[in-house]
Amino acid sequence: MNRRSFLLASAALPLVPSLVAHAATAKAYTFGLIAKSQGNAVFQVARVGAEDAARELSAKHGLKIKIDWRTPNDEDAQKQAEALEQLVLAGVDGISISCSDANKVTDAINKAVKNGVPVCTFDSDAPASKRFVTYGVDDLECGRQVMIELAKVMAEKGVVAILAGNQNAPNLQKRSQGVRDEAKKYPGISIRDTYYHRETPQDAAAKIEQVMQANPDITGWALIGGWPLFTENALHWAPGVVKCVSVDALPAQLAYIRSGHVQKLLAQQCHAWGYRSVELLLDKVHFKKEPPAVKEISPLVPVDKSNVDAYAKNWEKWLPK
Repeated sequence: MNRRSFLLASAALPLVPSLVAHAATAKAYTFGLIAKSQGNAVFQVARVGAEDAARELSAKHGLKIKIDWRTPNDEDAQKQAEALEQLVLAGVDGISISCSDANKVTDAINKAVKNGVPVCTFDSDAPASKRFVTYGVDDLECGRQVMIELAKVMAEKGVVAILAGNQNAPNLQKRSQGVRDEAKKYPGISIRDTYYHRETPQDAAAKIEQVMQANPDITGWALIGGWPLFTENALHWAPGVVKCVSVDALPAQLAYIRSGHVQKLLAQQCHAWGYRSVELLLDKVHFKKEPPAVKEISPLVPVDKSNVDAYAKNWEKWLPK
């Protein structure tokens, strides 16, 4: 067979599907992810979740998904707004954000949407914005659950303090309100106050110490975020003397369950914050699929001495050493 005959015969052969697939250029998407702060471990886990989703969904659907992480070092809503604008200018296909201050980022979210970039929120919402969906816990119910568990371990009597982080964060405002609403159901429990602080472990631990020195009669802490428990030896009382229930269940927090300083943790699914954000954005831009509801609730996972070791195994996958 001469060369011309060989080429004609080859052209007549059917194309192998796998070769065609490899020859075709995979559709590429870039999604921006803006959390509240680089230093907060829950957002580090959210980033891992987003990267996991990008890798797994790319393989599953034959796509190329990239995550553009634009989180400020410390909480700063103005920097979040600037990051939104920068991501739009960079040509991303979608953005997910946990809002430090809904009022300060709403305009930037709306501008992104106006420019054709869909935005979703996770953890902390901007309900007046044009975001197409929000994913996270029901914050009012979260606060209620913290108080329900705290009331149990306090035998429904005592003085409670609420540790609340950034007072401008809408999710924390609702959680604090949930604690207060639930506390009204217990005549033997009084709320001393809600205490705010910069959302760093050091500031949170210092705030608890300061409050306890000024209010030694406090017998229970409702931590609607786990900030102080990200450090060692943050709770300066003997195990069980002051009862404590906290949101989140990161590795450092699990030590407080084991020591008896914290009676229960209510774990937010922070890995899913990132993972689900990517799924929602991909559904929106690639599959043209809208979420069934504007708010998608992520349930809390209770962690105490009965399941702390089993829950700890999750971190081997989420944040391997």
